[in-house]
Amino acid sequence: MRLLYFVLILILSLLSYHFIVGHNGVMDYKRIEREVNIQHRNNQVLIERNTALKNEILDLRNGYDAIEERTRNELGMIKEGETFYRIINDDH
Repeated sequence: MRLLYFVLILILSLLSYHFIVGHNGVMDYKRIEREVNIQHRNNQVLIERNTALKNEILDLRNGYDAIEERTRNELGMIKEGETFYRIINDDH
């Protein structure tokens, strides 16, 4: 009878070990779950970036305000009759 208990405990121990540490076990599940969460966060960042780019494209296609804003900011253009003031901070 003791031998039977010993064999059953041994089998249960081996099965538990494989369930926790073995291929597709709990450890693999937790690792994959972490990887999925990281990828989900990366996807959210990319979705937000894509949405911002889509909105900018729509603004550039549909309105002159966005084009004017970009030319003013990126190219330093001013309208005729406007006065441009550049304030230089001299705190070096």
